[in-house]
Amino acid sequence: MVTFIPFGERPNREGVLYALNLLKRNKLLDDYLIVESSRVELLKGRIPFDRAYVVGEHLATYGIVEKLKPASLISVDAHTDLMHDYLDHGSWLAYALENRYVNRAVVLAPVLMIPTTERTELWTRRVKIFPALLRSRRVGKRWRAYMNFQTTPLERIMEETKKYLGSEVYLTVDMDVLRPEYRIARFQHGELGLNELLEILEGIKRRFTIVAFDIAEVSDRIKRSRLGKKALVEVFSLLMG
Repeated sequence: MVTFIPFGERPNREGVLYALNLLKRNKLLDDYLIVESSRVELLKGRIPFDRAYVVGEHLATYGIVEKLKPASLISVDAHTDLMHDYLDHGSWLAYALENRYVNRAVVLAPVLMIPTTERTELWTRRVKIFPALLRSRRVGKRWRAYMNFQTTPLERIMEETKKYLGSEVYLTVDMDVLRPEYRIARFQHGELGLNELLEILEGIKRRFTIVAFDIAEVSDRIKRSRLGKKALVEVFSLLMG
């Protein structure tokens, strides 16, 4: 079964329901459930244990992992979602780690990594980041580059990810990891093309047991995006196959 969670503001809610009909038209759905909630703290009691979820605002993933409590998580996302100020779509992973709904996490292919204000902390414990582009961080008195998709082969990043997380993972794919022309999510997009995203997801499927997955940040922009529709259908088909 596939659970659809039209969570968040109206564009996210409408986007998820549109995605449901798009997947039905492409004959990719046999059985599905729609779960609605205006508050993330209510999701745990409403969603089932499922294999696949399609959600609006990425904050809904917090409710899913609160329910499933996977040991390890991979997030493919243009953002790290590790802000540590208050719980929202930009901090859900930080609070999932802090509350031990997830023991360890890896974020793949982000481009936006820094806090938005000087008062905002960035959660760094029990998580590794492999950016889309070359990025550096201060370690003691020196700057060191993150292992990243721009300069490091995918095989090496997958090896490091598996070494850190083990063989079983929950997978969340934020569709804003794609470049702006795909027009699926509402906010800033990432640096990946669809083929690059599919290559990463295929690499994850080959090396890990995916206990469950979600596709997040689907908005109503997808209605007017040929590339966005194609991306959603292909990502869903790959992960369900």
